[in-house]
Amino acid sequence: MNMEQRVIFSQNLKREVAAAISECEHDKLFVLTDETTAKACWPVIAGFFCLKKAKLISIPATDASKTLESLSHVWSCLQQGGATRHSCMINLGGGMVTDLGGFAASTFKRGINFINIPTTLLSMVDASVGGKTGINFGGLKNEIGVFNEAEFVILDTSFLKTLDDENIRSGYAEMLKHGLISNEEHWAELLKFPLDEATKPEQLKALQTLVTKSVAVKQRIVTEDPRENGIRKALNLGHTVGHAFESFALRHADKRQPLLHGYAVAFGLVCELYLSCLKTDFPTDKMRQTVQFIHQNYGTMNISCDDYDELIELMTHDKKNTADAINFTLLGGIGDIRINQNATKEEIKEALDFFREC
Repeated sequence: MNMEQRVIFSQNLKREVAAAISECEHDKLFVLTDETTAKACWPVIAGFFCLKKAKLISIPATDASKTLESLSHVWSCLQQGGATRHSCMINLGGGMVTDLGGFAASTFKRGINFINIPTTLLSMVDASVGGKTGINFGGLKNEIGVFNEAEFVILDTSFLKTLDDENIRSGYAEMLKHGLISNEEHWAELLKFPLDEATKPEQLKALQTLVTKSVAVKQRIVTEDPRENGIRKALNLGHTVGHAFESFALRHADKRQPLLHGYAVAFGLVCELYLSCLKTDFPTDKMRQTVQFIHQNYGTMNISCDDYDELIELMTHDKKNTADAINFTLLGGIGDIRINQNATKEEIKEALDFFREC
């Protein structure tokens, strides 16, 4: 499995896609999109000469499509398209596409080369970088997958202009997490950014700079610990509770709106910063500043105390857990990372109380 990922901040997308393809051995070329990126993003690159013979594969949009059925469809299209172990696939889309596409490529004929071209803020700063691939299974987030880096990740922030406000906010939550595990200057810069004006021309350049910093935080941690044996668990801040919120919304999709991943992470950060104050002495003022930013920009999720046991049950499936404890990444301060922290059910319920009250 490839663990050497080259991340390119694009200045000339046509040239960089052509160069990446030329460096990846390929007898056939495939491009995976979802229904949204097929319309909004594929036309941007469809005319590139290097993609003239590429075969397009499309799957339904949204995280609800990150399933075994969609994965099977991609495998079938590769098989029917004559893909061999020397073929290459480009994943053009958000985190769902890069996660599922990376897993499909990693497992088809025991692995073919793949290139990620993330088109959402979330996939630029999180999903496409770092080698985590996979699908949801049995109502749980990212339950099945492998570690395998894309040969190249090509980041072109001009794709951000195609995003709606909610998807910008979703990606920004992961950037906020990167600030919390980085340093106070980066964290403070993120809290000051006018998120409601993110795609205005005068703010887009500042957002691009923040994206560069955010990717650097993730790359540094992933390089140090590619398979999440230690410090890479820092990237799970907000995710133990966040994934439970996300899985809860998926499980009850008939009764409630789907929850974008970044919104779930933002809500998870509220709970896990509270636990950090409770258990590892995270400064209360910094917790309240961060929580206020989240409340203003993400609103809240309507849960009741009757939902706590189900949410905690979902947390027990988190991949960081040991057999007898729910594992959290907490903070002692901005950048002071405390991995492998446990919390009791009563402490978790207290954090959920705090989430509901604030």
